[in-house]
Amino acid sequence: MDLDALVRFYQELTPASVARFPEFYAEDAWFKDPFQEVRGVAAIQRIFAHMFRQVEEPRFVVGERLADDRSAMLVWEFRYGRGQCIRGVSHLRFAADGRIAYHRDYWDAAEELYEKLPVLGILLRRLRRALAA
Repeated sequence: MDLDALVRFYQELTPASVARFPEFYAEDAWFKDPFQEVRGVAAIQRIFAHMFRQVEEPRFVVGERLADDRSAMLVWEFRYGRGQCIRGVSHLRFAADGRIAYHRDYWDAAEELYEKLPVLGILLRRLRRALAA
């Protein structure tokens, strides 16, 4: 896998470039994040196409990467709207042909998303403080 090309692809992702996912993902690739789990490059493309319809000005900024021949970890920020940001990590495993076969995103939906909502955010912040050591 050309990790530089993959990072560039994600950082320059547009609604039109979603069509390029098969260049980077194996046909039966598996994807999971805190909200969904799908198999197949077409299903992964639908997730990212939906992102562009639902989120204002989405973009990824990759800050760090660790990789070997079989896998990689990308530390990223997903920026959108007016100054909104979700921080996370993608764990990737590569197929024999170098394309991504496994993509799992790790990020805290409660901290990064739910706590920013008016009513739910207050409750979750209180719960987090109550559970803190």
